[in-house]
Amino acid sequence: MANIKSAKKRILVTETKTARNKAIRSKVKTSIKKVEAAVAAGDKAAAQACLVSATSEIDKACTKGVYHKNNASRKVARLSKAVSGMA
Repeated sequence: MANIKSAKKRILVTETKTARNKAIRSKVKTSIKKVEAAVAAGDKAAAQACLVSATSEIDKACTKGVYHKNNASRKVARLSKAVSGMA
């Protein structure tokens, strides 16, 4: 356990940031699962609607520094490919 005041503060700040990042990551994962479920069900309209919201969530996570821009871009590309590949 830290004894120095600044180290104690860093521990608190780290916990706060970790909780925030975890919540944002969870939101992104949920939106991705919704798109994948719609694709699996074969519902193109729902998949496209979910894709828009998922893309938005991923972009928000990227701008907040939770995901690297290449990682976010890869996630969006894979989802877009899955939706556009539906018959």
